[in-house]
Amino acid sequence: MDSTQLTSWLLLQSIDGVGDRTALKLVQAFGTPAGALAAPSGDLRRIGCSAELAEAIRRGADLRIRHLIDRQVTLVERLAIQVVTLTDPLYPKRLKAIPDPPPLLYYTGALHEQDGAALAIVGGRSATSAGKALTEEIAQELARGGWTIVSGMARGIDAAAHRGALAGQGRTIAVLGCGVDQTYPPEHDQLRRQIEAQGAVLAELPVGSPPQSHHFPRRNRIISGLSVGVLVAEAAMNSGSLITAKLALEQGREVFALPGSVKEARCRGSNGLIKQGARLIECAADMIEELLPQVEPAVRVRMVSGVTGASVRGELGPEEQRIYEVLSPVAQSVDVVIERTGLSAATVAATMLALELRGFVRQLPGPQYLRR
Repeated sequence: MDSTQLTSWLLLQSIDGVGDRTALKLVQAFGTPAGALAAPSGDLRRIGCSAELAEAIRRGADLRIRHLIDRQVTLVERLAIQVVTLTDPLYPKRLKAIPDPPPLLYYTGALHEQDGAALAIVGGRSATSAGKALTEEIAQELARGGWTIVSGMARGIDAAAHRGALAGQGRTIAVLGCGVDQTYPPEHDQLRRQIEAQGAVLAELPVGSPPQSHHFPRRNRIISGLSVGVLVAEAAMNSGSLITAKLALEQGREVFALPGSVKEARCRGSNGLIKQGARLIECAADMIEELLPQVEPAVRVRMVSGVTGASVRGELGPEEQRIYEVLSPVAQSVDVVIERTGLSAATVAATMLALELRGFVRQLPGPQYLRR
Protein backbone atom coordinates (compact mmCIF):
# COMPACT_ATOMS: atom_id res chain seq x y z
CA MET A 1 0.00 0.00 0.00
CA ASP A 2 1.35 3.43 -0.88
CA SER A 3 1.31 6.44 1.44
CA THR A 4 -1.65 8.07 -0.32
CA GLN A 5 -3.88 5.02 0.18
CA LEU A 6 -2.83 4.62 3.81
CA THR A 7 -3.51 8.29 4.47
CA SER A 8 -7.03 7.92 3.03
CA TRP A 9 -7.79 4.93 5.24
CA LEU A 10 -6.53 6.69 8.36
CA LEU A 11 -8.45 9.88 7.55
CA LEU A 12 -11.67 7.89 7.15
CA GLN A 13 -11.09 5.98 10.40
CA SER A 14 -10.35 9.21 12.28
CA ILE A 15 -13.86 10.61 11.80
CA ASP A 16 -16.14 10.40 14.85
CA GLY A 17 -18.83 7.81 14.22
CA VAL A 18 -16.80 5.81 11.68
CA GLY A 19 -15.94 2.52 13.33
CA ASP A 20 -14.53 -0.55 11.62
CA ARG A 21 -17.85 -1.78 10.22
CA THR A 22 -18.90 1.66 8.99
CA ALA A 23 -15.51 2.18 7.33
CA LEU A 24 -15.84 -1.13 5.48
CA LYS A 25 -19.42 -0.30 4.46
CA LEU A 26 -18.28 3.04 3.06
CA VAL A 27 -15.34 1.54 1.16
CA GLN A 28 -17.57 -1.18 -0.31
CA ALA A 29 -20.10 1.45 -1.39
CA PHE A 30 -17.66 3.96 -2.88
CA GLY A 31 -14.75 1.72 -3.95
CA THR A 32 -11.98 3.35 -1.90
CA PRO A 33 -11.60 5.40 1.31
CA ALA A 34 -10.84 8.43 -0.88
CA GLY A 35 -14.09 7.83 -2.74
CA ALA A 36 -16.02 7.72 0.53
CA LEU A 37 -14.37 10.92 1.78
CA ALA A 38 -15.30 12.71 -1.45
CA ALA A 39 -18.87 11.38 -1.68
CA PRO A 40 -21.75 13.92 -1.66
CA SER A 41 -23.88 14.04 1.50
CA GLY A 42 -26.88 12.73 -0.39
CA ASP A 43 -25.01 9.61 -1.51
CA LEU A 44 -23.74 9.03 2.03
CA ARG A 45 -27.25 9.26 3.44
CA ARG A 46 -28.59 6.91 0.77
CA ILE A 47 -26.34 4.11 2.06
CA GLY A 48 -27.51 4.60 5.63
CA CYS A 49 -25.36 7.36 7.13
CA SER A 50 -27.15 9.77 9.45
CA ALA A 51 -27.20 13.45 8.53
CA GLU A 52 -24.67 14.13 11.31
CA LEU A 53 -22.30 11.40 10.13
CA ALA A 54 -22.60 12.45 6.49
CA GLU A 55 -21.72 16.00 7.49
CA ALA A 56 -18.75 14.80 9.57
CA ILE A 57 -17.42 12.81 6.61
CA ARG A 58 -17.85 15.75 4.25
CA ARG A 59 -16.10 18.04 6.75
CA GLY A 60 -13.19 15.61 7.18
CA ALA A 61 -10.47 15.55 9.81
CA ASP A 62 -9.21 18.77 11.35
CA LEU A 63 -5.68 20.04 10.80
CA ARG A 64 -4.31 18.56 14.02
CA ILE A 65 -5.52 15.05 13.10
CA ARG A 66 -4.11 15.45 9.58
CA HIS A 67 -0.68 16.29 11.00
CA LEU A 68 -0.81 13.23 13.31
CA ILE A 69 -1.75 10.99 10.39
CA ASP A 70 1.04 12.41 8.23
CA ARG A 71 3.56 11.63 10.98
CA GLN A 72 2.19 8.11 11.32
CA VAL A 73 2.42 7.44 7.59
CA THR A 74 6.00 8.75 7.56
CA LEU A 75 6.88 6.42 10.45
CA VAL A 76 5.34 3.41 8.67
CA GLU A 77 7.51 4.15 5.63
CA ARG A 78 10.67 4.78 7.65
CA LEU A 79 10.32 1.52 9.62
CA ALA A 80 9.45 -0.51 6.46
CA ILE A 81 6.19 -1.67 8.02
CA GLN A 82 3.81 -3.41 5.62
CA VAL A 83 0.09 -2.61 5.61
CA VAL A 84 -2.67 -4.80 4.19
CA THR A 85 -6.37 -3.89 4.01
CA LEU A 86 -9.48 -6.03 4.02
CA THR A 87 -9.89 -5.38 0.29
CA ASP A 88 -6.38 -6.66 -0.50
CA PRO A 89 -5.99 -10.25 -1.86
CA LEU A 90 -3.13 -10.79 0.61
CA TYR A 91 -5.45 -10.24 3.59
CA PRO A 92 -5.80 -13.57 5.52
CA LYS A 93 -8.93 -15.33 4.27
CA ARG A 94 -9.98 -16.83 7.59
CA LEU A 95 -9.66 -13.52 9.38
CA LYS A 96 -11.70 -11.81 6.68
CA ALA A 97 -14.60 -14.18 7.45
CA ILE A 98 -15.07 -13.23 11.14
CA PRO A 99 -17.89 -10.82 12.07
CA ASP A 100 -15.55 -7.92 12.89
CA PRO A 101 -12.29 -8.19 10.92
CA PRO A 102 -9.82 -5.32 11.32
CA PRO A 103 -9.85 -3.10 8.21
CA LEU A 104 -6.07 -2.59 8.42
CA LEU A 105 -3.28 -4.91 9.48
CA TYR A 106 0.23 -3.60 10.06
CA TYR A 107 2.95 -6.23 9.92
CA THR A 108 6.65 -6.96 9.75
CA GLY A 109 8.02 -10.17 8.27
CA ALA A 110 5.85 -11.82 5.61
CA LEU A 111 2.36 -13.28 5.21
CA HIS A 112 2.07 -16.45 3.10
CA GLU A 113 -0.76 -18.39 1.50
CA GLN A 114 0.18 -21.42 3.63
CA ASP A 115 -0.83 -19.45 6.74
CA GLY A 116 -4.38 -20.51 5.89
CA ALA A 117 -3.44 -23.71 7.75
CA ALA A 118 -2.85 -22.02 11.10
CA LEU A 119 -3.38 -23.16 14.67
CA ALA A 120 -3.42 -20.83 17.67
CA ILE A 121 -1.74 -21.83 20.93
CA VAL A 122 -2.36 -19.58 23.93
CA GLY A 123 -2.09 -19.86 27.69
CA GLY A 124 -0.93 -18.41 30.96
CA ARG A 125 2.03 -16.08 31.39
CA SER A 126 3.12 -17.77 34.64
CA ALA A 127 3.18 -21.27 33.17
CA THR A 128 5.04 -24.17 34.76
CA SER A 129 8.27 -25.46 33.25
CA ALA A 130 6.49 -28.70 32.34
CA GLY A 131 3.64 -26.80 30.66
CA LYS A 132 6.01 -24.71 28.59
CA ALA A 133 8.04 -27.76 27.59
CA LEU A 134 4.94 -29.68 26.46
CA THR A 135 3.61 -26.66 24.58
CA GLU A 136 6.93 -26.23 22.79
CA GLU A 137 6.97 -29.92 21.87
CA ILE A 138 3.44 -29.80 20.42
CA ALA A 139 4.11 -26.57 18.51
CA GLN A 140 7.31 -28.03 17.08
CA GLU A 141 5.51 -31.14 15.86
CA LEU A 142 2.70 -29.08 14.33
CA ALA A 143 5.16 -26.77 12.59
CA ARG A 144 7.06 -29.73 11.15
CA GLY A 145 3.76 -30.92 9.71
CA GLY A 146 3.25 -27.62 7.87
CA TRP A 147 1.00 -25.77 10.32
CA THR A 148 1.55 -22.08 11.05
CA ILE A 149 1.51 -21.42 14.80
CA VAL A 150 -0.29 -18.25 15.92
CA SER A 151 0.08 -16.72 19.37
CA GLY A 152 0.47 -13.42 21.19
CA MET A 153 4.23 -13.34 21.97
CA ALA A 154 3.45 -13.00 25.69
CA ARG A 155 5.52 -14.59 28.43
CA GLY A 156 4.90 -18.23 29.28
CA ILE A 157 2.83 -20.42 26.97
CA ASP A 158 2.73 -17.94 24.07
CA ALA A 159 6.50 -17.65 23.90
CA ALA A 160 6.85 -21.44 24.18
CA ALA A 161 4.47 -21.88 21.22
CA HIS A 162 6.50 -19.51 19.05
CA ARG A 163 9.79 -21.16 20.08
CA GLY A 164 8.42 -24.60 19.29
CA ALA A 165 7.39 -23.48 15.80
CA LEU A 166 10.81 -21.95 15.22
CA ALA A 167 12.53 -25.14 16.40
CA GLY A 168 10.36 -27.12 13.98
CA GLN A 169 11.56 -24.87 11.12
CA GLY A 170 7.97 -23.81 10.51
CA ARG A 171 6.07 -20.57 10.26
CA THR A 172 4.71 -18.61 13.19
CA ILE A 173 2.70 -15.40 13.57
CA ALA A 174 2.68 -13.13 16.62
CA VAL A 175 -0.32 -10.81 17.12
CA LEU A 176 0.42 -7.80 19.31
CA GLY A 177 -1.80 -5.75 21.59
CA CYS A 178 0.16 -2.59 20.73
CA GLY A 179 1.54 -0.90 17.64
CA VAL A 180 3.63 -3.20 15.48
CA ASP A 181 6.57 -0.83 15.88
CA GLN A 182 6.83 -1.87 19.54
CA THR A 183 7.90 -5.12 21.18
CA TYR A 184 5.92 -6.32 24.19
CA PRO A 185 7.16 -7.68 26.47
CA PRO A 186 10.48 -5.91 25.73
CA GLU A 187 12.60 -8.92 26.70
CA HIS A 188 11.22 -10.77 23.66
CA ASP A 189 13.10 -8.60 21.20
CA GLN A 190 15.29 -11.48 19.99
CA LEU A 191 12.28 -13.81 19.80
CA ARG A 192 10.50 -11.19 17.71
CA ARG A 193 13.36 -11.03 15.21
CA GLN A 194 13.28 -14.82 14.89
CA ILE A 195 9.52 -14.76 14.32
CA GLU A 196 9.91 -12.11 11.60
CA ALA A 197 12.47 -14.33 9.86
CA GLN A 198 10.08 -17.32 9.82
CA GLY A 199 6.70 -15.62 9.79
CA ALA A 200 5.17 -12.30 10.75
CA VAL A 201 4.47 -9.95 13.64
CA LEU A 202 1.22 -8.07 13.15
CA ALA A 203 -1.21 -5.68 14.82
CA GLU A 204 -4.34 -3.74 13.95
CA LEU A 205 -3.48 -0.78 16.19
CA PRO A 206 -1.86 2.31 14.70
CA VAL A 207 1.90 2.66 14.88
CA GLY A 208 2.91 4.07 18.26
CA SER A 209 -0.02 2.58 20.21
CA PRO A 210 1.13 1.45 23.70
CA PRO A 211 0.35 -2.02 25.16
CA GLN A 212 -2.71 -1.13 27.25
CA SER A 213 -4.92 -3.72 28.95
CA HIS A 214 -8.06 -2.91 26.93
CA HIS A 215 -6.19 -3.62 23.67
CA PHE A 216 -5.67 -7.32 24.39
CA PRO A 217 -9.27 -8.67 24.24
CA ARG A 218 -9.60 -7.12 20.77
CA ARG A 219 -6.20 -8.56 19.85
CA ASN A 220 -7.41 -12.03 20.86
CA ARG A 221 -10.14 -12.10 18.21
CA ILE A 222 -7.40 -11.80 15.59
CA ILE A 223 -5.43 -14.71 17.09
CA SER A 224 -8.47 -16.98 16.90
CA GLY A 225 -9.67 -15.48 13.61
CA LEU A 226 -6.43 -16.36 11.82
CA SER A 227 -6.66 -19.98 12.97
CA VAL A 228 -8.53 -23.19 12.20
CA GLY A 229 -8.53 -24.07 15.90
CA VAL A 230 -7.25 -22.85 19.26
CA LEU A 231 -5.31 -24.81 21.88
CA VAL A 232 -5.37 -23.46 25.45
CA ALA A 233 -2.69 -24.56 27.93
CA GLU A 234 -2.26 -23.73 31.62
CA ALA A 235 -4.79 -20.92 31.74
CA ALA A 236 -6.01 -19.64 35.11
CA MET A 237 -9.63 -18.69 35.69
CA ASN A 238 -8.95 -15.01 34.94
CA SER A 239 -6.67 -15.68 31.96
CA GLY A 240 -7.10 -13.72 28.75
CA SER A 241 -6.70 -17.07 27.00
CA LEU A 242 -10.26 -17.91 28.03
CA ILE A 243 -11.40 -14.81 26.13
CA THR A 244 -9.60 -16.18 23.07
CA ALA A 245 -11.37 -19.53 23.54
CA LYS A 246 -14.76 -17.80 23.82
CA LEU A 247 -14.08 -15.74 20.70
CA ALA A 248 -12.95 -18.86 18.85
CA LEU A 249 -16.26 -20.59 19.60
CA GLU A 250 -18.18 -17.51 18.42
CA GLN A 251 -16.15 -17.58 15.19
CA GLY A 252 -16.89 -21.28 14.65
CA ARG A 253 -13.37 -22.45 15.47
CA GLU A 254 -12.51 -25.68 17.31
CA VAL A 255 -11.25 -25.30 20.88
CA PHE A 256 -8.81 -27.72 22.49
CA ALA A 257 -7.19 -27.79 25.92
CA LEU A 258 -4.18 -29.43 27.49
CA PRO A 259 -5.16 -30.96 30.84
CA GLY A 260 -3.27 -29.78 33.92
CA SER A 261 -3.11 -30.66 37.60
CA VAL A 262 -6.47 -30.26 39.38
CA LYS A 263 -4.53 -28.81 42.33
CA GLU A 264 -2.80 -26.16 40.24
CA ALA A 265 -4.62 -22.79 40.19
CA ARG A 266 -2.98 -21.79 36.92
CA CYS A 267 -4.64 -24.77 35.19
CA ARG A 268 -8.20 -24.28 36.41
CA GLY A 269 -9.28 -22.20 33.44
CA SER A 270 -8.04 -24.66 30.81
CA ASN A 271 -9.33 -27.63 32.83
CA GLY A 272 -12.67 -25.82 33.01
CA LEU A 273 -12.75 -25.61 29.21
CA ILE A 274 -12.53 -29.40 29.08
CA LYS A 275 -15.50 -29.66 31.47
CA GLN A 276 -17.41 -27.34 29.15
CA GLY A 277 -16.72 -29.48 26.07
CA ALA A 278 -13.32 -28.45 24.74
CA ARG A 279 -11.48 -31.44 23.37
CA LEU A 280 -8.75 -32.79 25.64
CA ILE A 281 -5.52 -33.35 23.77
CA GLU A 282 -2.30 -35.09 24.69
CA CYS A 283 -0.27 -34.61 21.51
CA ALA A 284 -0.27 -32.76 18.21
CA ALA A 285 -1.91 -35.65 16.37
CA ASP A 286 -5.05 -35.25 18.49
CA MET A 287 -5.58 -31.82 16.90
CA ILE A 288 -4.42 -32.66 13.39
CA GLU A 289 -6.80 -35.56 12.82
CA GLU A 290 -9.77 -33.29 13.54
CA LEU A 291 -8.60 -30.10 11.84
CA LEU A 292 -6.81 -31.27 8.69
CA PRO A 293 -10.08 -31.89 6.78
CA GLN A 294 -10.92 -28.17 7.26
CA VAL A 295 -7.81 -27.02 5.40
CA GLU A 296 -8.03 -26.19 1.70
CA PRO A 297 -7.22 -29.30 -0.41
CA ALA A 298 -4.12 -27.86 -2.11
CA VAL A 299 -2.60 -26.89 1.23
CA ARG A 300 -3.60 -30.22 2.77
CA VAL A 301 -1.75 -32.21 0.10
CA ARG A 302 1.47 -30.27 0.78
CA MET A 303 1.11 -30.85 4.51
CA VAL A 304 0.42 -34.56 4.26
CA SER A 305 3.43 -35.16 2.02
CA GLY A 306 5.69 -32.62 3.67
CA VAL A 307 8.22 -32.17 6.40
CA THR A 308 7.15 -34.87 8.83
CA GLY A 309 7.82 -37.76 6.49
CA ALA A 310 11.15 -36.36 5.31
CA SER A 311 12.49 -36.12 8.86
CA VAL A 312 12.22 -39.90 9.45
CA ARG A 313 12.91 -41.23 5.96
CA GLY A 314 16.42 -42.30 6.77
CA GLU A 315 15.29 -44.27 9.85
CA LEU A 316 12.84 -46.61 8.06
CA GLY A 317 13.30 -49.79 6.09
CA PRO A 318 11.79 -50.17 2.58
CA GLU A 319 8.45 -51.68 3.68
CA GLU A 320 8.22 -49.32 6.67
CA GLN A 321 8.83 -46.35 4.40
CA ARG A 322 6.25 -47.57 1.91
CA ILE A 323 3.58 -47.78 4.61
CA TYR A 324 4.64 -44.56 6.31
CA GLU A 325 4.32 -42.59 3.07
CA VAL A 326 0.66 -43.56 2.57
CA LEU A 327 -0.23 -42.68 6.15
CA SER A 328 -1.08 -39.11 7.13
CA PRO A 329 -2.31 -37.15 10.17
CA VAL A 330 -5.82 -38.24 9.08
CA ALA A 331 -6.67 -41.73 10.40
CA GLN A 332 -6.88 -44.57 7.85
CA SER A 333 -8.04 -48.16 8.19
CA VAL A 334 -5.74 -51.14 7.71
CA ASP A 335 -7.68 -52.10 4.57
CA VAL A 336 -6.94 -48.71 3.00
CA VAL A 337 -3.23 -49.06 3.82
CA ILE A 338 -3.15 -52.56 2.31
CA GLU A 339 -4.86 -51.31 -0.85
CA ARG A 340 -2.60 -48.26 -1.25
CA THR A 341 0.68 -50.10 -0.59
CA GLY A 342 -0.06 -53.37 -2.38
CA LEU A 343 1.51 -55.27 0.52
CA SER A 344 -0.03 -58.36 2.10
CA ALA A 345 -2.25 -58.06 5.17
CA ALA A 346 0.29 -59.95 7.29
CA THR A 347 3.15 -57.66 6.21
CA VAL A 348 1.11 -54.52 6.87
CA ALA A 349 0.01 -55.74 10.31
CA ALA A 350 3.55 -56.67 11.38
CA THR A 351 5.12 -53.50 9.96
CA MET A 352 2.43 -51.29 11.48
CA LEU A 353 3.09 -52.80 14.90
CA ALA A 354 6.82 -52.13 14.53
CA LEU A 355 6.16 -48.51 13.51
CA GLU A 356 3.80 -48.07 16.45
CA LEU A 357 6.35 -49.43 18.93
CA ARG A 358 8.97 -47.03 17.56
CA GLY A 359 6.63 -44.06 17.90
CA PHE A 360 6.10 -43.31 14.18
CA VAL A 361 2.46 -44.43 14.06
CA ARG A 362 -0.48 -44.14 16.41
CA GLN A 363 -3.33 -46.67 16.54
CA LEU A 364 -6.94 -45.56 17.01
CA PRO A 365 -10.06 -47.71 17.53
CA GLY A 366 -11.22 -49.40 14.37
CA PRO A 367 -8.39 -50.21 14.10
CA GLN A 368 -7.21 -47.12 12.27
CA TYR A 369 -3.74 -45.60 12.07
CA LEU A 370 -2.28 -42.17 11.65
CA ARG A 371 1.17 -40.69 11.31
CA ARG A 372 2.69 -39.15 14.42
